[in-house]
Amino acid sequence: MHWTDTIAAVATPFGEGAIALLRVSGPAALDIADQVCRVGRRGKPSALVPKRLARAKLLTTHQEVLDEILLSIHRAPASYTGEDLVEITCHGGVLVTRRALDTLLAAGARAAGPGEFTQRAFLNGKMDLTQAEAVMDLITAQTDLALRAAGEQLAGRLGERVGALREDLLSLVAHVEAFIDFPDEDIDPDTGAALLARLAQVQARLDALLATAGQGRILREGVRTVIFGEPNVGKSSLLNALLGQDRAIVSATPGTTRDTIEEFVNVRGLPLRLIDTAGLRDTADPLEAAGIARTRHTLASADLALHVYDASAPPPPEVPGPAAAVGAAMIAVLNKADLGVHPGWTSIGPDPDWVHTSCVREDGTHALAERIYERVTRGQAAWSPSSAAINARHQDCLRRARQAVATAAAVLAAGRSPEFVALDLRQALDAVGEVVGGVDTEDILGRIFSTFCIGK
Repeated sequence: MHWTDTIAAVATPFGEGAIALLRVSGPAALDIADQVCRVGRRGKPSALVPKRLARAKLLTTHQEVLDEILLSIHRAPASYTGEDLVEITCHGGVLVTRRALDTLLAAGARAAGPGEFTQRAFLNGKMDLTQAEAVMDLITAQTDLALRAAGEQLAGRLGERVGALREDLLSLVAHVEAFIDFPDEDIDPDTGAALLARLAQVQARLDALLATAGQGRILREGVRTVIFGEPNVGKSSLLNALLGQDRAIVSATPGTTRDTIEEFVNVRGLPLRLIDTAGLRDTADPLEAAGIARTRHTLASADLALHVYDASAPPPPEVPGPAAAVGAAMIAVLNKADLGVHPGWTSIGPDPDWVHTSCVREDGTHALAERIYERVTRGQAAWSPSSAAINARHQDCLRRARQAVATAAAVLAAGRSPEFVALDLRQALDAVGEVVGGVDTEDILGRIFSTFCIGK
C-alpha cells in the first residue's frame, strides 16, 4: 500500500438495498469527484461547503449520467481519515454500485484494502490503536453490553488509561536515566523505597487492566457454553428452548445428535455460544463414537458446561460428572421435570446449582438463563463491563509490561546497577506503547487491520 494514493471502496454490504455508500479518500479525492460528479448544471463538488449533503449526478467516464446521488465532501484534516474525503450515496443495486465504483477507479482512485480508511485515520492521528480496534468491535457487537463497551473504547476510555500509564512509565524512565547520565547534577536517585512504591503503583494499574481481559473476551467472543449429558436427556430440546426456535432435531431415538451444533443467544446482554453435543455413552457405532469424542474435546475448551440429566430417571453413580474434571464452571440441569422427579435426586441433598426444567411445558428456561447470568457475572447484581475491557492483543502487551516492571522492581530491591532498572522500564514502556500504537510496526498494523471489512 502507498499512503499517498487516493483510495475508493463501497462502505455498505454487498447486495441489493435502498442505498449504497461509497468513500473516496486521499489527496486526489476532490479532483476525482469533480471529474465524475456534477452539482446542478455545472457545479463541482470541490466548491461545496464541507460536511453538507448535496444532490448531484454521477457520470461515467463518457460523461453519461449513471445515477442521481447525494454527496458530501470533508476537507483534511477535518475528516474521518484526516485526508480529503468524499462520500457518495447512490441507489443500492448491485450493478449500479459496481459501476459507480468502477467509475471512481477509472478516474484515478485505487481500490482500498481491508480497514484502510480506519488505518489512515490512525496514521493521521485521528484515533489511537485501541479506538481503531473498537471500530471493528462496534460493527461485530451482538449484544447491548458489547455495543456499549465498544462505544466507550471508541470514545477513548481505554486509550486514556493506557496513555496515563505510559506517561507514568515515561516519567520513571526519564528519572532513572537522568540519574545515570548526569551523576553530578544532584538528581535525587529515588531508587530506594520511594521508587519501589512507584513501581508497585504501576504494577497495580497493569493488574487492574489485565483483570478486564475476561470481560473483553466474553463480549467479543461470547461465553462458550456446552450442553452435554447422556443420550435422551433432552439436550437438543433444551437448546431449542433457550433459542426459542427448533434448531436441533429432537428424537426419542438415542444417538440422534452425532455432531456439535453451535448457535448464539443473548442472555441479559451476555453473548452465549450454545453448543449442543452428542450424548455420552459407550457405543460401537463409529459415527456416534466420533461425535462423543468431539463432545469431550468441546468440553475441554468450555467456559460453562450445562450438564443435563433426566430428572425422572435415577441419578447416575457420579454427580456432578465429567464436567468437573475439565475445569469448566458447571450448572446441573434436571430436565424432563414434567415427568416427575425421581426420589434418588432428593436423597442426594440440595444443590444451589441445580435447575429444574421442562421443555414440554416450557418451564425453567428463564430460571436457567438467570443462573447462567449469575455464574458468568459471579453474582454481581448489575454486571457492567469495564470501559477498558481489553482484547487478546492488549493482554499480551500488558502482560509483557507487567513482567518487565516486576523484573525492574526485583533488580532494584537486589541493589543492582540502575542501568538494569532503566533497561527493564524501557521494555515495559515499549510494551505499553504497542497497545495504543506508540510502537509503529507493520506486523502489528497488518494483523489488526486485516480483520476489517473493505470500506471501513
